[in-house]
Amino acid sequence: MTALDAVSIITTKRDGGELSDAQIDWVVDGFTRGDVADEQMSALAMAIVWRGMTRRETAALTAAMIASGQRMDFTDLRRPTVDKHSTGGVGDKITLPLAPLVAACGAAVPQLSGRGLGHTGGTLDKLEAIAGWRAEVPVHRMREILADPGIGAVVCAAGADLAPADKRLYALRDVTGTVESIPLIASSIMSKKIAEGTAALVLDVKVGSGAFLKNLDTARELATAMVELGTDAGVRTVALLTAMDTPLGRTAGNALEVAESVEVLAGGGPADVVELTVTLAREMVALAGLNVDPADVLRDGRAMDHWRAMVRAQGGDPAAPLPTAKHTETILAERDGLLTRLDALGVGLAAWRLGAGRTRQGDPVQHGAGVEMHAKPGDSVTAGQPLLTMHTDTPEAFRRASTALRDAITLEAGSALSPAALMLGRVGV
Repeated sequence: MTALDAVSIITTKRDGGELSDAQIDWVVDGFTRGDVADEQMSALAMAIVWRGMTRRETAALTAAMIASGQRMDFTDLRRPTVDKHSTGGVGDKITLPLAPLVAACGAAVPQLSGRGLGHTGGTLDKLEAIAGWRAEVPVHRMREILADPGIGAVVCAAGADLAPADKRLYALRDVTGTVESIPLIASSIMSKKIAEGTAALVLDVKVGSGAFLKNLDTARELATAMVELGTDAGVRTVALLTAMDTPLGRTAGNALEVAESVEVLAGGGPADVVELTVTLAREMVALAGLNVDPADVLRDGRAMDHWRAMVRAQGGDPAAPLPTAKHTETILAERDGLLTRLDALGVGLAAWRLGAGRTRQGDPVQHGAGVEMHAKPGDSVTAGQPLLTMHTDTPEAFRRASTALRDAITLEAGSALSPAALMLGRVGV
């Protein structure tokens, strides 16, 4: 019989062996209860980074993390449930218009989201720029909101009882250099999404300089692993691979992105944000089995009605003025030319340095801070034209933020440039 002790499990994986379901269940349960020490779980995570996991092992790890806590169930709702997860990027505000849009199409959207860390923004940080809005929603209240045909969507923080093993393991991975592992990333994301009780899931896997995944092949590998995990767990799952070399939209920062999202819901907004919102909504609506085109729902104003109701249901005032930064500074074009590059990582770093993001979990953010982009790749600009405006309450941040932004810009001679493709691939049914 295979030994069930931490050292044997670590050495089995270290030496390239395949862990049994019983070994995985035992170590995850022991880690959750505190019987397996942090340093032992860190050693196992490093062995997984080095040796990898089979599909069966990854599925067993996902199931064990789900079993460590509560699993929500919304099967009694009278509308189909469907959710979306993004692996994160710069200017990625898509959840804000997407959740009410899909709810207005007739689905229930239980969207569990997170906060930003480093150069990528967090959905909860953006929504907390709205006066009174609360990220914590009890499960019974989630059920009430999702069942209400006038609302139908919740965007909130995951409760402490949802996949607690994943929360503990992620905290260790973040400080031990073991984040970059497809099995660990896939099981982390999917344990929470499966535990939240959605029947269908669309994954937006970002690829590019401003994303966690820089390489298309690696992103496709992760997307495939997550689709397999969802499918095996009975969750209808599709993944889109989308570009993140250039920021989404024309803003990066919390209140700035809320304002841009409201523009989209009002029938305007940047073309790339509208395109991705509608594309993801169509995938979600199809998985939910609904026969409606989200583009029509966006145009006729129903999505805006659901947005206002969704914000109010979580204590927010959709009509309240959004926070604005105390100081702004604008970077001007130094010469005539064609903007051929606006690097997402550089813009994300600048927004973070201005106060829109955080270095450590729990740090406060400035809701009005961020970067406003007046030009995007493909635009012709003239000398002296505004390119980027920085927003912050701490003007001493302008110097370091402007350095990141100037490094992010490439101006070249020319007069035409085809926009880069936003959609890079699809995995799933």
